[in-house]
Amino acid sequence: MNILTIPLRNLRRKLARTVLMLVVFSIGVASVTALLELSKAVGESLESKLAAYGANILVSPKTETLSVGYGGMALGDVSVDIKYLKEDETLAAIRGIHHKDRLSAVAPKFVVVTRVAQTPVGVVGVDHEQERLIKSYWHASAGSMPRGGTDVLAGSDAAARLGLAPGASVAIEGRDFVVAGVLAPTGSEDDKLLFADLHALQRAAGKENLVHFVEVAALCAGCPIDEITAQMAAGLPGTDIKAMQQVVRSRMMTVDFVKQMAFAVSGVILLTACVMIGLSVFSSVNERKNEIGLLRALGYSKASVFFLMHLEALVLGLASAVAGSLAGYGASFKLMALLDLGPAAAPVFDPAQFGLVALAVVCLSSLASLPPALLAARVEPSQALVML
Repeated sequence: MNILTIPLRNLRRKLARTVLMLVVFSIGVASVTALLELSKAVGESLESKLAAYGANILVSPKTETLSVGYGGMALGDVSVDIKYLKEDETLAAIRGIHHKDRLSAVAPKFVVVTRVAQTPVGVVGVDHEQERLIKSYWHASAGSMPRGGTDVLAGSDAAARLGLAPGASVAIEGRDFVVAGVLAPTGSEDDKLLFADLHALQRAAGKENLVHFVEVAALCAGCPIDEITAQMAAGLPGTDIKAMQQVVRSRMMTVDFVKQMAFAVSGVILLTACVMIGLSVFSSVNERKNEIGLLRALGYSKASVFFLMHLEALVLGLASAVAGSLAGYGASFKLMALLDLGPAAAPVFDPAQFGLVALAVVCLSSLASLPPALLAARVEPSQALVML
């Protein structure tokens, strides 16, 4: 028997208590590991889900405006000329940035103002596939969603004002379109517009390959939104690129809140587990005062006794860290499936994280054992006489 085997023999002698402490602390570490994996995945998943409720970057051509006023009365700003973006070049530049993997949708728009039954109405040409990625809340209250070609989706207010119903024919820019469906009320300006296929509307207006602006839904959990906009600006000189900061901030606040809550819960779990380890070592010290006094009488120094009690907690902490980390990693698969975070949210084993978690748990175990270990070191050799 030596100074290294004494703690192991004591843990084995109190096997039931050792197993209980190991299970409790392992569950705590497993919970922390699963929450860490969840916090890494939740940013990506939650951000992609939030991106389906609107774009956060607007790309438009730079325009010159003239402030008009007369007689001390401001008449507003007037655009000097209307400029367009070339669709193919703009989309290629946006999708070619370094952080292109952070873009969930790129939705170009072409807008015309026309008359239907002598009533002025705005018609927006959209790429229906990309548009649905940033407006997943769209659904038809009557008819069906358009599939392209000459199909038109009418906003609820526009349909009521123009007397449109599914199957009705609409003349836009001299070409016939068919109303495929009526958009359910959204409470936004979408209700007042007609939505046609982008390329069909461009051909009707004689403006092929031209768009007025592009809406982009970018995932900003992995990198600052400013980096994405700067990369777009570098590839699109002569354009005005604006990040909708209010949208970005609200989304990031949601993502950050979830992550901070996960870390806070992890901290509480670890703190509780460490307190339990400290109480366990305190109990062990009180039960073994006579044994500790005998060791002191046999020549063990205070430092040696302190090391013995400290080592016992370290062994418990290290074993719990390894078992808990592996169990937590396995449980994170089930947890993410239950939360429906999507196929992209899959845990990835990170050796560095595994090592950091183990080191953190060992350090916390060490700190938790300091008070009882100091108490054990103060036991005098005369305590062994109580055994007689």
